Amino acid sequence: MATDAWLNETLYPGWGQRFRIVRELARVQSDFQDIVIFESETHGRVMVLDGIIQITEGDEFVYQEMLAHVPLIAHGAAKNVLIIGAGDGGVLRRVLEHKGVERAVMCEIDGEVIRLAKEFLPKIAGDAWTNPRGEVIVGDGIDYVRRAPDASFDVIIVDSTDPIGVGEVLFTDEFYQNSARILTAGGLIVNQCGVPFMQADELRETSLRRRQFFPHVGAYVAAVPTYVGGYMTLGWAAKQPGIATVDVPAIAARAQASGILGTTRYWTPHIHAAAFHLPPYIAEHLPD
Repeated sequence: MATDAWLNETLYPGWGQRFRIVRELARVQSDFQDIVIFESETHGRVMVLDGIIQITEGDEFVYQEMLAHVPLIAHGAAKNVLIIGAGDGGVLRRVLEHKGVERAVMCEIDGEVIRLAKEFLPKIAGDAWTNPRGEVIVGDGIDYVRRAPDASFDVIIVDSTDPIGVGEVLFTDEFYQNSARILTAGGLIVNQCGVPFMQADELRETSLRRRQFFPHVGAYVAAVPTYVGGYMTLGWAAKQPGIATVDVPAIAARAQASGILGTTRYWTPHIHAAAFHLPPYIAEHLPD
């Protein structure tokens, strides 16, 4: 039964969305951020960090599938994957769905996010928390990347909040320089770059930063309903060319070999290929 309580998102001062709260499940002030989890009337359970919607049970599959499957399939032979953030476990789950992945290290700075996700959002991670190929670290992803050996990962996936507050340090020159160092010769990094209709500066500035350390930089898109404002961009940076131009038959063959073909609700080989074809209003913010 719905209440008269609503949660108003605070991402933008002049525009937003709101959810009717059926019941509040958790409200915690961690060492890093304010965390709220509630049952919504329309989207299932919802996690909110510092007033900003992070994930809902209703549409999490869109974001998680595109953030995980696209870089792993585009790479084609990733064995070691580093995930930074993603404390709800959804990216870890999707990465571990790939048979060829031997090791997935997830580094989340806020242990309270993991604890609350395990308790109140168990469907999102499934059995990823206990998968022996996964290693979950509660710690600073910046420090982890700084200390990791050269060429120790094939893919880095950054699932962070926007570049304000606790997420800001994940968008610095030092971070991208170290990311390039710890990636293998064919490696790539992917991270969310916001909704460019409202956050074009985020896409433009982070792309320019990545270009200093990676020769091939771009973005692809996903339509996530609760990230309001149209397409969300997922920025990528690669050491080798060709990441964005893998054709549909090759994508399908890789997906079949990895074990994900036919298991997804948003990602498909055709969606994958099309996601790299950007509308001009988005493409204009990328470096030439």
